[in-house]
Amino acid sequence: MDRKLPRGVTVRGNSLQLSFSYQGQRFRESLRMPDTKPNIKAAELKLAAIQHDIAMGKFDYGLHFPRSKHAMRLSQSLQQSVTIDQILNDWLRRVKERTAYSTLRDYSSAVTYHLIPQFGTLKVMELKSSQVEEWLSSLDISGKRKRNILIPLRQAFEDAVFDGLIEQNPMLRVRNPKHERSEPRPFNQDEVDRILSVLAGVERNLICFAFETGLRTSELIALMWKDVDLESKQIHVRRACVRGHIKETKTSSGWRSVPLSPSAYESLISQQFQRYNHDSFVFYDPKSMKRWGGDQIIRKRVWKKAIQASGVKYRNPYQTRHTYASRLLSQGENPLKVAYQMGHKDWGMIRSVYGRWVK
Repeated sequence: MDRKLPRGVTVRGNSLQLSFSYQGQRFRESLRMPDTKPNIKAAELKLAAIQHDIAMGKFDYGLHFPRSKHAMRLSQSLQQSVTIDQILNDWLRRVKERTAYSTLRDYSSAVTYHLIPQFGTLKVMELKSSQVEEWLSSLDISGKRKRNILIPLRQAFEDAVFDGLIEQNPMLRVRNPKHERSEPRPFNQDEVDRILSVLAGVERNLICFAFETGLRTSELIALMWKDVDLESKQIHVRRACVRGHIKETKTSSGWRSVPLSPSAYESLISQQFQRYNHDSFVFYDPKSMKRWGGDQIIRKRVWKKAIQASGVKYRNPYQTRHTYASRLLSQGENPLKVAYQMGHKDWGMIRSVYGRWVK
């Protein structure tokens, strides 16, 4: 038998629902209660209490409907209780599905080891831009790393403004730290020869190929035999290995073809003779007989030992890339062509980083 319901109380599905106006907008909220006679009376009383609070100017949406999608936006008590660790963790969950594995790992590291320990217990409304800048100035890390750490905090606060938690975003006044680019320190030919002279087999092939192609270590690790065209003496760079995961290169400009110098060609021929188990990857770890797991293991087990044995002043493995670029430019190669072979979208990076080698 149909019951006559009080004004503002309706039934939706198997539950009672309240309808009321607040701040010039109509809202409907489910009570998650079946439409029994006692529940209908309780719903009528609750609606009367809501209307009284609205009339008195003391209605708090979150207290009446804490699970509502409108609660956070319209509840001052909830807004004041939200902490920074909550919005950071919520932001991480939201970006998980649309973010590359390596990027998400960096975000998680920034949140877990930097942002939450420093700001996590603060209420969202308490954060001041001066607090962030003072903290940044105390960190003994590069400007680039500082900017990366700030990304989750900036985006979480943007969402907080959008959700109505705060009216003003304190992160808008936090200036990005300057990134001081390290000066290239390429190896000369004598140094290259000395380094290669203390290496042998697959390790020599790897390092020689790095000097002769300018590939990033992550690209060297991910190079597959299907990317190699020995007949036309070129390779096609299509993917990289980041944090142990194979993925496509970071930008569309990363897709490129690189011609093989005689030394690079000889390294591939040598590597082909030492091909193990017909593995699809060109370079492999002779210890595990599998694809290299990452750039750190190469740096520690191959690069550092070779530099020490050769007597050459230590520089990091990325200088093989600088060596390749500076050599081509010194020989008068077109900067646009060098930019393409390095995987840059234009020659702006070549001009700013390698300007003194451009003829």
